[in-house]
Amino acid sequence: MFTLAFPGQGSQQPGMGRFLFDNFGIAKETFEEGSEALKQDMKKLCFEGSEADLALTENTQPALLLVSTATQRVLNKEFNIKVQSAAGHSIGEYAALVAAGVTRFDESMRAVRTRGQAMQSAVPVGKGGMVAMLGLEPDQVETLCQWVVKNSGAGPLSAANFNSPGQIVISGSQNAINWMKDNFKPEAVWGADAPKRAKMIPLSVSAPFHCEMMKPAEDKMREVLTAMEFKTAAFPIVQNFHAKLETDGSVLRENLIRQVSAPVRWTQSMEVLKSQGHSQIIECGAGKVVQGLLKKIDGEFFKVFTTTSMEDIKTIEDFLKASSH
Repeated sequence: MFTLAFPGQGSQQPGMGRFLFDNFGIAKETFEEGSEALKQDMKKLCFEGSEADLALTENTQPALLLVSTATQRVLNKEFNIKVQSAAGHSIGEYAALVAAGVTRFDESMRAVRTRGQAMQSAVPVGKGGMVAMLGLEPDQVETLCQWVVKNSGAGPLSAANFNSPGQIVISGSQNAINWMKDNFKPEAVWGADAPKRAKMIPLSVSAPFHCEMMKPAEDKMREVLTAMEFKTAAFPIVQNFHAKLETDGSVLRENLIRQVSAPVRWTQSMEVLKSQGHSQIIECGAGKVVQGLLKKIDGEFFKVFTTTSMEDIKTIEDFLKASSH
């Protein structure tokens, strides 16, 4: 039994999904279906688009959903993979819902393009940003954000992604972030309890995702997702919003709406899978970001298969053959 984990923004790369398209009929059909849903040539975007094209949020989100869904369908059709649970990092949660039969693929493609546009337009370019904080505990991040807002007179600023222990992304006002870059000294924030190795890495993102500045995008997604049908999930999905396993369509919808401006509780979500004994993970889609995060969360417990090449697919096939004996 496997858990399917679907990657989020930052995993996109030129050429993504091409090997699936070239080798599997079901992947080809999925690309055609995705292109038809958006009236846009998604092959051209994924295979020939530049990094800059793919980094535009309204392109990134449908491209990731498309490649994740094509991957999941290939695994299902070729190997009839048995799935016990799923999770998706931010935009990846849409792919988890499609995989579990909660939402339709074509409707989800249109929804995520709207989500990308809404998130992009929620905050004028340059007004918001995101920074990865390394070496801090969740409560230290909270203290840091409060300290910056209080002393800079700018805000908001809050935790946006709990990616792995010691890697938490914060999101919010660019003015607050600029002030923090100039004034951040661990001892000023935490006094004698200051962590030794606090480090900040500004991220090149086009908007401050997963913070209260995304409220207009959340409102837009409430409109879009309320108009869509959400069925009961074929297997439980651990959701970003509260890091709990859910199958009820209306609950899945509400948490998906609120996810836009709430933090992604990825570390906590993976701890939930661990508590269930779900150790075999397939990173379903572009890149190997999820594998890297799971190595940091608990590399002993989680065994992660990636799906970025024919060799990867072959590895999964060999594993399935070996374990069926």
